Amino acid sequence: MPHPSTTAQHYPHRPAIIIGDTGEVVSYRELDQRSNRAAQLFRALGLQSGEHIALMLENNRHFLEIAWAAQRAGIIFTPVATHLKRDEVVYILRNCGARLFIGSHLTADVAGEVRCEKTPVEHFFMVGGGRAGFTSWEDAIEEQPSTPVADQGNGVPMLYSSGTTGLPKGVFVPPASDDVDTPTTVTPFLADALGFADDTIYLNPAPLYHAGPLHYSMMTLYQGGTVVLMQRFSAEMSLKLIERYRVTHSQWAPIMFIRLLKLPRGLRESYDMTSMRVAVHGAAPCPVDVKEAMLDWWGEILLEYYSSSEGVGLTMISAEDWLEHKGSVGRPAVGEVHIMGPDGREQPPGEVGLVYFSGEQVRFSYHGEPGKTARAYNDRGWATAGDIGYVSDDGYLYLRGRESFTIISGGVNIYPQEVENVLAGHEKVADVAVIGVPNAEFGEEVKAVIEPVRWTEANPETAREILAWLRDRISPVKMPRTLEFYPRLPRHDNGKLYKQQLLDDYLLRDSA
Repeated sequence: MPHPSTTAQHYPHRPAIIIGDTGEVVSYRELDQRSNRAAQLFRALGLQSGEHIALMLENNRHFLEIAWAAQRAGIIFTPVATHLKRDEVVYILRNCGARLFIGSHLTADVAGEVRCEKTPVEHFFMVGGGRAGFTSWEDAIEEQPSTPVADQGNGVPMLYSSGTTGLPKGVFVPPASDDVDTPTTVTPFLADALGFADDTIYLNPAPLYHAGPLHYSMMTLYQGGTVVLMQRFSAEMSLKLIERYRVTHSQWAPIMFIRLLKLPRGLRESYDMTSMRVAVHGAAPCPVDVKEAMLDWWGEILLEYYSSSEGVGLTMISAEDWLEHKGSVGRPAVGEVHIMGPDGREQPPGEVGLVYFSGEQVRFSYHGEPGKTARAYNDRGWATAGDIGYVSDDGYLYLRGRESFTIISGGVNIYPQEVENVLAGHEKVADVAVIGVPNAEFGEEVKAVIEPVRWTEANPETAREILAWLRDRISPVKMPRTLEFYPRLPRHDNGKLYKQQLLDDYLLRDSA
């Protein structure tokens, strides 16, 4: 598996990155030269292997160029989500100890506010030209040589959890080796399992500041393939790019499938999808009817996986296998899965509990959070990312959601994901979240929050229609007592719902 610098030597003009929305192309030679110049800048500023930087960038060529610069300089780089506000960004910068920060004109307002706060950052840069308090990134690296630094290392990303259950945590997984040519431990396995090779054309429709999009993009470049980068997800634009660039591999979240399926059938079926060999999806369990509809449309090229930013285990399931085990996220491909009950004992097949993984895997840590790190491991050294699920008799894992969002109503555990998966199948539902809200008699009750396909239908009549439809499909104990409409649910760009915001909104209104 060659480092991109090796591909640059042998195939300098091969496209490494294509910005799908604009058609801008970065060749392997350009990626190599720009990442070398940036690595030289890091050294010129006194940054050494093992130190931290942060970048708050939208999807653009600079993001991947900087990522590779940090990788070859042995620097730990933290991508910061572009939707975060000042205090959230300041917290991350302080927590990771970043000495250098790179923003863009899209994030300039928040970056400017952060610039005025006390953080460990010593050097502030901005891509796309300078701004008050920021040095132009392009001007700074242009002054540096395009040769590798003398002491190349193997830097890795340190991504922060989305903060859906509290303050975000910096997930640090150490590199497999300090050698610059060494990819992550799981990269060769994934590349082989998914068929990534030097002829891969990978469509990335999601933000690079999330784990999956970043790792899959870097894996493509390790293979000598081409990353087609979307600046932001658009259902129809993604179909256009698959057809235009003859995309072979892609990665999706279930909410993207839902958006694709909401396109008029004639429009979505007018695009040529025949180049695609593998469509990977993860980030959240995919509703059964949504996946069935995608299989009817794209054929058996879907491959589902389950993992986490922590790298705790990995399950995979092919389309063919899934059709025999609908709703499953597969069997373990890395590590062994265990379901643990509240008493700390391993559960038998079919019983729901906290999902743990054991086996030979790199031990992660939450940066600067030894207590949280310790709580992620049990006394046997097995690790969890906090998900709830069960394993079937034949070893297939089924997820039920996050431990922190389990609803306990009258002593009964209700898993929101089950209700959400059913509601997502209603023709008038564009997106859905199910949360538990206080109930004086039962402790909690189920509440559904719906983003309608058409806002004009956000009325009591539609609510009654959806609930009546749902009542025929789920157990009475799981039925929402109330249903509320939102113009747009607070969903992260990687497909995960920010449920805490919905609950906070409800509690604020309830207390008013």
